[in-house]
Amino acid sequence: MPHPLPSSRPSLQEAPLTPPAISTNPALRPHRIPADGLYEGPRLLRRTPDGWEDRPYERFEVVPQAATIGAEIRGLDLSRPLPAALRTELNRALLEWKVLFFRGQHLKPAAQREFAANWGELETNPLLAQGDSKDVVRFDKAAGGVPTFENVWHTDVTFRERPALGAVLQLREVPPAGGDTMWADMAAAYDNLPSKIRTRINSARAVHDYLPGFARFYSEAQLAPFQAEFPPVEHPVVRRHPETGRRMLFVNTSFTTRIVGLAEAESDRLLRMLFQQAHVPEFQVRWRWQAGDVAFWDNRATQHYAVNDYGAHRRVAERVAIAGDRPY
Repeated sequence: MPHPLPSSRPSLQEAPLTPPAISTNPALRPHRIPADGLYEGPRLLRRTPDGWEDRPYERFEVVPQAATIGAEIRGLDLSRPLPAALRTELNRALLEWKVLFFRGQHLKPAAQREFAANWGELETNPLLAQGDSKDVVRFDKAAGGVPTFENVWHTDVTFRERPALGAVLQLREVPPAGGDTMWADMAAAYDNLPSKIRTRINSARAVHDYLPGFARFYSEAQLAPFQAEFPPVEHPVVRRHPETGRRMLFVNTSFTTRIVGLAEAESDRLLRMLFQQAHVPEFQVRWRWQAGDVAFWDNRATQHYAVNDYGAHRRVAERVAIAGDRPY
C-alpha cells in the first residue's frame, strides 16, 4: 500500500504555532462577530450575593442540581403542616437556590395550596385553565391540545403590577420521555452582561403586556375582554430582590414589549440581547419529572421553559402561584 503524501500544512495539535516574521502587513484578515450576541468563555457564577452567610441546613438535606440554581430537598413531607422554623429554613434555601425540587410528594390540591400559602396570598389567573379551585391552574396537554406556555423562556405574569413571588408546580401525569422543565438564574444573567450594558440598563424601565404571550395560542376575541383588567405596566429592566438585595435581569420574551425612552429599533436590539441571557447553559438547571414531583421556584429571580418534546403523550401539571410585590 503506498504511503500517504505528507501534508503541506502542519497539524495545530502536533506542532506549536510559530510566530510570523515581523511585517508591516496585518497577520490576520479583518474579523468580527455580530455585536450584542452571546459570547464564549468563562462565566461568573455566584450562587448568592457577596457577603451572604453560607450556613448548613439542619432540617432537611439539600442536593444541588447545578452551579447556581436548583436543589433537590430530601427528607420532607410537604403534606404536613410547616412549622415556623422549617418555613424559615426552606425560605433560605429558596433564596440561595432559586428553585427547589421535591420528589414523589403526590399532594392533593388542597395540600399544595396550603404549602404555597406559607409564603403569602394565593394568586388567581383568569387567562389559564382552572383546576379544583380558582387559585389552581391546570395544564393538561395531549396531542392537539392548546400549547400554552411551552417552548418559550418567560417569567410568570410580569404583565401584572405585582408579579408573582413564586409558584408551586406538581406533575400529576408525565409522558414516558421528555416534558422536562428548565429554569434560568437571572441574577447570573445580569452578572455576566458586559459592564457597559449593565450601566446602561440599571435605571431603565420596560413595558410588559399580557397580549404578546397569550396571542401565541388565544384568538383576538378571547383576549379582548381582559384588556381593561390587564393594561400595560412598567417595571425596572433590572430589579432588586426584596429579600437579598441582589440585582436581577427582569425582562422576558413573552411579556416585555419595549424599553421606555428608546426608539423601536434600538429597543428591539437591546431586548434581543437581554432575552438571550436566559439561553446560557451555565445559568440553567433542568428537571426530569416523575409523577408526584413538586417544584417551588422564586419567580422574582428566575425564568423557566417547559419543553414540549413528548409528542402525542399526555402531560398534566397543576400550579399554585403566590402573589408578589411591586418590582423596584
